[in-house]
Amino acid sequence: MKNFYTRILTVAAAAAVAGAALTGCAQGSAPGASGGDASSAKIAFLMPDIASTRYELFDKPLFEAKIKELCGGCSVIYSNAAASAAKQQEQANSALAQGVKAIVIDPVDSAAAATIVNSAKAQNVPIIAYDRPVPDAPADHYVSFDNEKIGAMIAQSLVDHLKETNAQGGLLQVNGSPTDAAAGLIKKGIHSAVDTSGLKLLAEFDTPGWEPTKAQDWVSGQITQFPGKIAGVVAANDGTAGGAIAAFKAAGGSVPPVTGNDAELAAAQRIIAGDQYNTISKPIKTVAEAAAQIAYSFAKGEKPAGKTTLFNTPSELFVPTVVTAKNLKETLVDSGIMKASELCTSTYAAACAKAGIK
Repeated sequence: MKNFYTRILTVAAAAAVAGAALTGCAQGSAPGASGGDASSAKIAFLMPDIASTRYELFDKPLFEAKIKELCGGCSVIYSNAAASAAKQQEQANSALAQGVKAIVIDPVDSAAAATIVNSAKAQNVPIIAYDRPVPDAPADHYVSFDNEKIGAMIAQSLVDHLKETNAQGGLLQVNGSPTDAAAGLIKKGIHSAVDTSGLKLLAEFDTPGWEPTKAQDWVSGQITQFPGKIAGVVAANDGTAGGAIAAFKAAGGSVPPVTGNDAELAAAQRIIAGDQYNTISKPIKTVAEAAAQIAYSFAKGEKPAGKTTLFNTPSELFVPTVVTAKNLKETLVDSGIMKASELCTSTYAAACAKAGIK
């Protein structure tokens, strides 16, 4: 028995020495210092969910194309967490095990993602927060549109419209996921416009996982509670907007003006049809390519400077554009972001013709 305990103590001591040595190495290295030859670097691109169609349709292919342009021999390890923070943790661990030179992550849960950031830093792998920040553990860089500005813009656009049309009643506010720090910024921006508008905020809701069906269920309850008193709905993205609109249609009444964000195809069609009032055009190409450029720079051992700082993280925040029926053609179609053939299906052909979209 004595020999058994002696062996255990010997192994433990050796492990402690090895751990101290590894810790010393990590502390002595700057993020991206492993850089060196990045001509065949692996870069992880970890997206949060499939509820928003943009990640599979736009973010992924645009990011991959830019990496290929920058580095023909580089490869992208892509994963989508399907709204599971635990799954995203596993995907990050897998990427680290595969020897990635940088990680770009759009967190499912901004708080839980702090563990991923810390794990990456412990292995001297630079990590870039994408779209959603990680407040509790500063990443090496943050790339996004200005989410607080987005909230203020969609809400102010709606407030101005309601005042111009002499709309009577109050507002519902459908926020994004309570575990998403970007949703918190959008919420803050919405309040900056709503709270000073003079319009009554009837109720608000933080939508778990940004799920449109959960937004729909909540709005359905509010329609019952405030019959005839809802003048407009400030929804934080196009998915929750779609849920809110579905609730009003199911209730059999008219649909009040509803905001959105992301400029999804379905949202653009709802705007053309008059069911949704606005959305936000955030050319995903802009942030996807910026993130790819920053990730590749880190992979080479460089440390890109941020243009501003958010949550103690060097950041690059782009300003988006509010889209309504008045400027949809110019902003989404004429710019090439969206094809008229995709927008103007048979269901929306007449509305497109009326809007001059061919």
